[in-house]
Amino acid sequence: MRHTNPNRRTTIQNASNTSRTTPASVASTAGKAALVLALSAAFGLATTSAQNKDTKTEKCFGVSLKGQNDCAAGAGTTCAGSSKTDYQANAWKLVPAGTCVKTVSNTSPTGFGQLKEFTAKKA
Repeated sequence: MRHTNPNRRTTIQNASNTSRTTPASVASTAGKAALVLALSAAFGLATTSAQNKDTKTEKCFGVSLKGQNDCAAGAGTTCAGSSKTDYQANAWKLVPAGTCVKTVSNTSPTGFGQLKEFTAKKA
């Protein structure tokens, strides 16, 4: 019986000159697959991040739903995901440039998102 280097693929050859793969080589293959998957995911995130930087966005106040704001939700909040109500006037969401003032906001005086924080209209 002959063994190859254990740091590489482990193959066992028997007298009839047939070979079989051992669990060590399966683990090695699984490790390589995990590495490829991790690198692919990292590259995908980097690409997405680069695409987001190329896309023009603007902060739009009063359009996020409760707990779904990107930031600036006023005193007593910690930022992203901390808005207490739907369409909160002092919480913003990043939207594609040019779409904010066309996005519905139930609390805005104009009925649409605002580029700056505003005082919510009375219901």
